[in-house]
Amino acid sequence: MDRDYTETSRKGIFTQLKSYLDRSRLGELLVIRGLITPAQLRSALTEQKETETPLGQVFLKHAMITRRQLILMLTRQITVRVTATIMFCTLSLMNFGSKKARADVVRDIPSIITIATPETGPNLARVASYPALFGSTEKRSHNLKAFTKWTTMFSRFERSINSPTSDKLMREWKQNLSGFQNLSLRDMADEVNDLMNSKKYRSDSKNYGKSDYWATPAEFYNRGGDCEDYAIAKYAALRALGVPDERLRVAIIHDKIKNIPHAVLIVYTDQGAYILDNQVKEMRNVRNVSRYRPIFSINRTAWWLHTAPKTTTILASAD
Repeated sequence: MDRDYTETSRKGIFTQLKSYLDRSRLGELLVIRGLITPAQLRSALTEQKETETPLGQVFLKHAMITRRQLILMLTRQITVRVTATIMFCTLSLMNFGSKKARADVVRDIPSIITIATPETGPNLARVASYPALFGSTEKRSHNLKAFTKWTTMFSRFERSINSPTSDKLMREWKQNLSGFQNLSLRDMADEVNDLMNSKKYRSDSKNYGKSDYWATPAEFYNRGGDCEDYAIAKYAALRALGVPDERLRVAIIHDKIKNIPHAVLIVYTDQGAYILDNQVKEMRNVRNVSRYRPIFSINRTAWWLHTAPKTTTILASAD
């Protein structure tokens, strides 16, 4: 009976978190706060769908709320989402960290389409230590069970590259990457960053009709994508070039300037950790970037929860 109760409680925690995130949608928050009526929300959603105008602009256009109310609500919405993400990651470590690792269920699909050979792949030693991302401390877990968008993306990618219709795409993929062989890891990452950043930015809602969809590199190559799709495509490209998983992480971060969640790829070179960012043209060393606060990072074998170190210096300089 105690075991059943524990399992039910654990599921309940994640169900509550999902519900909390669902209720943090802008329109529903405005209704809950009594700033608009349900009828006004339905009307605004209809106009948003027909015109593809951001929902906040629809509210302002019809004077349903003031600009100040919109800014305050958007800030509250982002805070809720970031807080819930941190809670989710923390609970994942608590609930799954002591179990047997399940990272082995994620197949190394990018390496299947490798263009690297022992002669052309980067000659890299194992990473002796990882520099702190943006001054954070990190806690690692090998259990990826909670990260279904990440793991199912690999499954869909495997199906797509095994499809006869993907032959042309894979040939183009390998042709574009072939010129990056024999480069140092830093130069290789720089070239991959430029190649993927040349693809068109498109939101998940326009591409797939969903608010959050992690596209495979094949989907991104054909249709463009948003921030995490750029990061995933860069990850897969560098794996195909022979860069080991331990040198790569997709990082989910909070942009302190725009006050929004964001995703980038982190590459651990022998000269330090570099950030590959679709918002910035040049690849930059992480120690020179201050606008981001990491939430979690992930690769095919593990994930890391990032928190601010409990030191006087960090607390004194915190935003």
